[in-house]
Amino acid sequence: MSAEPSWQQWDYSTPSSSAWDPNAWPASGWGQTSGVKIQRNMQEEDRWWEVASRPGPGLLPPTVEGMLHDQDHTLFSVTATVPSNPPPSAIITPTKPHTPPSEAEVRTAIPHPHAYYCPKDNAWVLISWKSSAMDPPTSKKYTDLLKGLPALPIRAQNSSCDKKDAAWVSNQTHHLHKYERVTDSSQLTPPYYGLDAEETVKQKHRSAVVVEDPMLMDGIEGGAELEETGFALDLYVCCQCPMHCLASPPIPGVIDASIWATYTNDRKNNPRVGYSGEDTVVTSIAKIMGIIEALLWHAQSRSLKIGRTFIDSIGFNDNVKTLFASLGFKLLSNEGEQLLDPPSLESTPAGRRDRSKLLRAWVEMGAWLADFKRRNDADKSSFKTSVTLTPAREMIQSGIGSHLDQIPREDFSEDVRYVMSQASPAFWEDLGLTRTTATAEMVEFAYYAQCRCDPPSTPKYFSHLVNFVQALSVVGACPSSLEELVVRERSRNRFTLDNVADAAAILGFGHDKALHIPYEPDDTDDPFIENAWTHAVKESWRNMDERAQKDADDALLILAQMRRSKYLLDLHANAQKNMMNPERAYQALEVPSDVDDTMLMTIYSMRTEEQPLQGDKWRAVLRTLAEVRNSDRLRQFADSGMDPGELNTITRPDWPRGLNQLGNTCYLNSLLQYFYTIKDLREAVIQASKSLDDDEKLSDDDLKRHRVGGRLVTRREILRSKKFVAQLTQLFLRLETEVQPAVTPTIELAKLALVTSKDEEEDEIEQGGTDSSNDTDATLVDDGPVRIPAEPAVTSPKSPSRSPGSVLGKRPRDLPRRGSTMDVDTPSYTPMNNSPTQSEDSPPPLIPVDFQEASGSGSASSSRRDYDVEMQSVSTSKNPPPLPARKSTQLMSDSDMMFGRQHDVAECMDNCMFQIETALLKFDGVSDSQTETDKTSVVKRLFYGKIRQNVLAQDETLEKEDLFSHLPVNVGEEGFDIYDGLGQYFYDVVDYKDQKVPMQLSIVNLPPLLHIQLQRVRFDRELVQSWKSQAYVKFDETIYMDRFMDDADPQKKAQSRLIEDELNSLRERLSTLQRGKNGSFQGALDRTREFLLQTRSDFEDVDDEFLMDMDELSRALHTEIEELHPEIGSLKSELEEIWENERKVPYELTSVFIHRGSTPTFGHYFFYSRNLPDSPDQWFKYNDSEVSVISKEEVLADTTGSTANPYLLVFARKDSNVVDTVKRYDTLPDALV
Repeated sequence: MSAEPSWQQWDYSTPSSSAWDPNAWPASGWGQTSGVKIQRNMQEEDRWWEVASRPGPGLLPPTVEGMLHDQDHTLFSVTATVPSNPPPSAIITPTKPHTPPSEAEVRTAIPHPHAYYCPKDNAWVLISWKSSAMDPPTSKKYTDLLKGLPALPIRAQNSSCDKKDAAWVSNQTHHLHKYERVTDSSQLTPPYYGLDAEETVKQKHRSAVVVEDPMLMDGIEGGAELEETGFALDLYVCCQCPMHCLASPPIPGVIDASIWATYTNDRKNNPRVGYSGEDTVVTSIAKIMGIIEALLWHAQSRSLKIGRTFIDSIGFNDNVKTLFASLGFKLLSNEGEQLLDPPSLESTPAGRRDRSKLLRAWVEMGAWLADFKRRNDADKSSFKTSVTLTPAREMIQSGIGSHLDQIPREDFSEDVRYVMSQASPAFWEDLGLTRTTATAEMVEFAYYAQCRCDPPSTPKYFSHLVNFVQALSVVGACPSSLEELVVRERSRNRFTLDNVADAAAILGFGHDKALHIPYEPDDTDDPFIENAWTHAVKESWRNMDERAQKDADDALLILAQMRRSKYLLDLHANAQKNMMNPERAYQALEVPSDVDDTMLMTIYSMRTEEQPLQGDKWRAVLRTLAEVRNSDRLRQFADSGMDPGELNTITRPDWPRGLNQLGNTCYLNSLLQYFYTIKDLREAVIQASKSLDDDEKLSDDDLKRHRVGGRLVTRREILRSKKFVAQLTQLFLRLETEVQPAVTPTIELAKLALVTSKDEEEDEIEQGGTDSSNDTDATLVDDGPVRIPAEPAVTSPKSPSRSPGSVLGKRPRDLPRRGSTMDVDTPSYTPMNNSPTQSEDSPPPLIPVDFQEASGSGSASSSRRDYDVEMQSVSTSKNPPPLPARKSTQLMSDSDMMFGRQHDVAECMDNCMFQIETALLKFDGVSDSQTETDKTSVVKRLFYGKIRQNVLAQDETLEKEDLFSHLPVNVGEEGFDIYDGLGQYFYDVVDYKDQKVPMQLSIVNLPPLLHIQLQRVRFDRELVQSWKSQAYVKFDETIYMDRFMDDADPQKKAQSRLIEDELNSLRERLSTLQRGKNGSFQGALDRTREFLLQTRSDFEDVDDEFLMDMDELSRALHTEIEELHPEIGSLKSELEEIWENERKVPYELTSVFIHRGSTPTFGHYFFYSRNLPDSPDQWFKYNDSEVSVISKEEVLADTTGSTANPYLLVFARKDSNVVDTVKRYDTLPDALV
């Protein structure tokens, strides 16, 4: 979409679709059709998706009224005069000259001529409105908040939107746009600085010196005008006339509202003897005002004795002390007596400030008292206040256009009030309406006004209108004018947000639709929508459904307009003009629809020979009929011009089979295909299934013989795991023997793989069942070299806990998933503490570095349990909060593919491996040793290695060994390879005993199959949401793990660490320059310079020297970036040279898991597998039911700019022969028979 000029940049002399022309629409909008007066641009309304720069949503005056101040509170205009009360008899003639406050000074004690007092808040609100031929005042400090401010030439075309101010108006009422905090109170006439700053500003004007108090200069930018020292005001601008309104937040009174409320309530609830509560309040406040008057007008500056009379008339407690402290009084003690010493009112800056504060407080007390006496019959006191109040509500309403005479309030019927009460808050907020003014006329005006000022949101406003009209129609109370409005708008091809959802569903979006994915506007690109539309159209052809094709075309248009996509809009327009359909295709070839393919090809060949220049047209005809008939023969003939004959669709017997998707299970299909390629695992599963005994009786002693995942398993889990292995065996055998191109996994297998036993149990409990997992006294048992004495709680295990993270996400570093120096499993761990210094990419310490009693590297007594040594990750303030738990849902029937709590790939892999290991346990009494069991476990043997961790503290070295199944690599920025990622994992700095200490990891031994997990999910703390990193991570066919081994050359390790530290520092600097918080710094400078060149006449400080400085800074940044690239490359080469001859531990790439999608929660999974051992240069792509051959170059390709990225790499130890990708039988195996 082309960028539009801002409102201020429009050329008003030439009418166009991008500039408002007052003559482009009738004054009454729809002429005789609509009685609502509103200026509109019909051309813009008809092509709303093309309009960009408008002021945005607006507000009607009654809504603005409610935003100016709490409508339950009454605002008053205040008038004050010099008090006429006679001076107290105890007044002592002042010894120093004293000038009492004059009438003028009393008047200026009111904050501003446009200030209104609120007794409930004991606060003031500045509200100013005017219709002016000049733009409203705006502060230079808030220029960035003024985007879309309607330009004065447009607004000046109408003198007023208020019927009272003009004989004829073109708009029903004002349409006001709010700009928060864009005007400084010092720009008012007269200016207002605030009570505390006012004297300082005056002094600054007098002396022309810098203000010394930094608090009074808060918010003043360098070089700012002296006058901009007030506080921010909100600006409301009518987009159709010169009227604007300024409003402040509440300006607190001298005495805090809570202190004042506490005082008045206390006096009312504890009245003086012989007085009512109300009279006590009046006399007490009168007494305080008398004290202030004596001080201001009679220079009575002696201390006040806190005696019986004072306490009786005013009271005395902590709140009273605070009240008088607010007035500047100080509490003293003299010979056992308490005194209140008044503030000095000498002619000094501090004295003048105290004088102003006392005078303001006196006015506020008088105003509050006047309102109190008005509301209560309380006037025993002879005290007469010199402050009078005038209610300001109607004056404010008239000023902003919300008065009853301007916008009547309706007494709606009970049915209408009910409908309004049920309307969503968004309806009122988005349309800028209030419940009491939502007449048919005002609803229509608000709808048109919002569409005019916020065109891209037209579908949202039409949705609100339709919903409101439908609700009124249900109760039979909908005005005909609104019904007609909806009909008119529908005739102009308006659509609602529900129509957008329906359009997406027509194109196949939705879990139960053809694409099996939801429609996420931000995550779905235009070409994908084009493909979805093409598929829907072809389906309509095959079904000979003309209505379905029209629906697909309409759906494409709706999504194109909603997305404001020129690409899709052009696609739709071209389709309407040129797109072939079956009827046109048959007509073009002049053949009936029942002719066979051979005859179609013959006639097609004749037409192309007759009209060789129309070849593209005839190919489009034949391709259309190929889709209608779903004929591969016609497709190939259209593409190549050669008849392939009758195609044999049977897949080669030696070709791997695909897996049909059961519904959003593409990642499960990838995982099952991967398991099938592992020879030892496949054979172990098939062999074990022959001897599975579901009726095997197991005693409690049998159950205590083995542990999986660091804990004992339950009978339920054993039975469930055997079912899983039996189902997996049947799938494996079908993959070996299936004739068809793809196999469909059973729903039972999918449930067992996707839903853990624990989730299944919880669902049963939620459905009223019982927790059947507690059928054994099994307890968690862990072993390890570092132990901390504690009394572990004894629990009954249920099932393996779900993995704490996502393969795409920030899973905790994977090494503690098995936890001890021996081959003893430990359960997955969860974050333990919140160290503020640990980096978010740090591995979790095997040794709890924050535990002050952690011992050295020796092993502890085997009699002490390791249960309380929490093998947990150290989280930090940088780490994102955990993703919200998936909602628990009931397990569905076999026909429903929503399997309750579904998990990601890593959790699914954990669950599958747990069940395989559990099902293969031997309870025949041959071996009672857990070590022997671990040695025979195909899962541990294939997937688990051992890692050592060392924490090098100042006075000790802590060491720990553990098993691991994945090595994580955090993917953030571009320019990293697999060695860089692993290097960051194997070395980090952690907090231990108030010191930062290095933590080093090294591999003791590696498994035959090495999983490297590319963690792509990052967390944006400003947006508070996760996002997927699409960064390319370079990897090759072979990875050499020598540098990460425990026995690697220590000197080379030390050299590498120094280079890596410098390399990481340079990369961080480059990332900061190229990808700052708001983009490239150099790009920002260049754009700023270009902008200033174009608008330099508007900025006095922008001269040639300033622009030259910007050029110099831009060149310096460019030079630094250019120098960083070769420096980083040189260090990287130097690092690789250290290890170039260390190639004793080679691992070869065998499998790559791919996630295609722009977000972690959206996309598609597929899987690459190398054809081992027969054809190592050949790769297969398993994409659900489709299996195809791809090149090695595609697997290793640079994915920069693509959303299809690797997230899990599988390497096999060279010459280990653990992978046998294609396993096919020509005859049916005995096991399947």
